[in-house]
Formats: sequence, structure tokens, C-alpha cells
Amino acid sequence: MKPHYELLSLAAAVFLFSAGCGNLPGRPTAADIPIDPDNISDYTTLYKQNCSGCHGADAKGGAALSLGDPVYLAITDDETLHKVASSGIAGTSMPAFAKSAGGMLTDKQVDIIVRGIREHYAKPDALGGVTPPPYAVVAAGDATRGAAVYETFCSSCHGAGGKGSPKASPIVDGSFLALLTDQELRTLVIVGRPDFGAPDWRNNVPGKPMSAQEISDVVAWLSSQRPQFPGGPYPNPAKAAGELP
Repeated sequence: MKPHYELLSLAAAVFLFSAGCGNLPGRPTAADIPIDPDNISDYTTLYKQNCSGCHGADAKGGAALSLGDPVYLAITDDETLHKVASSGIAGTSMPAFAKSAGGMLTDKQVDIIVRGIREHYAKPDALGGVTPPPYAVVAAGDATRGAAVYETFCSSCHGAGGKGSPKASPIVDGSFLALLTDQELRTLVIVGRPDFGAPDWRNNVPGKPMSAQEISDVVAWLSSQRPQFPGGPYPNPAKAAGELP
């Protein structure tokens, strides 16, 4: 009987020791174990880590336009959103995020971001029954006509010739135009920047939405203001203090 009793005592001791190990100080919990970046599948986490720096917390806009703007989502299909997120926009500050294009996200993670943005912010009635201009240009714009379009729809805020006013910033600044492609300019004209108080294409002039051709024309005019060499050269630049000749 004694050996049997000792065996039971040993088993009990092992059980109690094992149970206690789970609570030992410093023992990592499941929450302490890092997740493989490729396996992150939470939309909020993916958006915060990859998009919020430019597009703002909760997709409300920042250095770049609001991805949560229902008007933007109404004119932009999922294929376009996925392409831009995956491959970026060459020559601009929008980088590629998909691994296939040199980024750090899997195609599945890009899908999660696109789907999450759509599910969180798209609104079926965002356009109020109005047919929007096409997202991409259909008929080429004319810069000469665009100058007149600008004066009609944009100059009241952005000033004569696009050089700014107390209401809004200049939009013919070479450095500003260098950061945006023609498609990005088109998107801004259609969608506006509600986070900055800039209206969409329907509300620049009350009761007079811009036509698709007028949008193409004003984009052509803006594009014609883009300098060949943004940021310089400047005539007779003053030397900074202490700069050698």
C-alpha cells in the first residue's frame, strides 16, 4: 500500500507544480507572443499601421484625402482602390503596399483594407441620386477652356489665376502640383476636400454642378501650370548665413 500511496502523492505534486507554472512571474501570455505580420487580419490594425499617417485617423483625411469620404467611395470602385493600395502612384507620395510591388502587405491584407473602408464609410445615398462624373478622364481636357472654367467655379475661393485668397490656398504652386498626378487633381475636383471646407463638383456654384468636360478642362489647365522642374531653380538665390561662395 505504501508504494501506491507514494505514487499518488508524486502525481499530485506534479499536477500542482504544473498548475502553478502558468502563473509564474515573467511567464509570457498568449497576448505577449508576437503575431506574424503576414497573419494580421484586423482591419483597424492594418489601417492604423499603413494608412492613417497620411489619410488620417478613422480615414477622415490628413496630408492626403479622406478615404472615408462617401462621395469618393461612390466614384471609386474596389478595383481602383485595390490597385492604388497595392501599387501606389508613381511619382507621388503614395507608396506601394503590396509585397508584389515592394511593399509589406499580402494581397489578402490589401483586400481587408479595401473591404473595411467600404464597409465602414460607404453610403448608398451619398450622391443623392445625381450621376457623378466618371472617375477617369473620358474626353481630353482643353487648358484654354479650363482657364474660363476655373474662373467660374474655383476663383471665388482660390483667387484669380489660382494664386490663393484669404479663403483658400494657391493651387498653381509648382511644388503642390508636382505632388499630384492629373488623376489625383481630377479626383480632388470631383470629390473636394470636405475636411478643409472644399466642396465637391456639385457645390462650387450653387445649383450648377460641373460637367464631366468642365472637370477635364480645369484639370488640363491646372496641369499646364505644373513646372518642368518643381522646386527650382530660383533666380539669384540668396546664400544662407555662413555658406561658402
